[in-house]
Amino acid sequence: MTEPTPELRELAGITVLFCPPDGPRLDSEQAALDLIGDAGYQGAAWVAVPAERCGADFFRLRTRVAGDVVQKFVNYRTGLAVLGDITAETAASTALRDFVRESNRGRQLWFLDDAAALEARLVESGA
Repeated sequence: MTEPTPELRELAGITVLFCPPDGPRLDSEQAALDLIGDAGYQGAAWVAVPAERCGADFFRLRTRVAGDVVQKFVNYRTGLAVLGDITAETAASTALRDFVRESNRGRQLWFLDDAAALEARLVESGA
């Protein structure tokens, strides 16, 4: 079975690697490095990952999965956008809700509804 192929798109003058929903989970430092490597090889400054690919442990901050993954993206100066509805996850965790709010204030990690919201943020940030 062939793995789904990520798609490169240009948003607000920025190259973004969009990952399909049915690919491997973003659940470890190695998974982050694989995406960062793919993005770098294809000239993408940002990676957009569907929220469902993050897995449950990503949204449980005590597991440190999100922190480890995000740190890799920061180290390699690659933006990460988690796209999709994470209302259920943020409703269940005050810590996650705070993490999402703080991340969305920054320039490295954003939790957004969809590609249109990502494009708007990229325009707004002047990235």
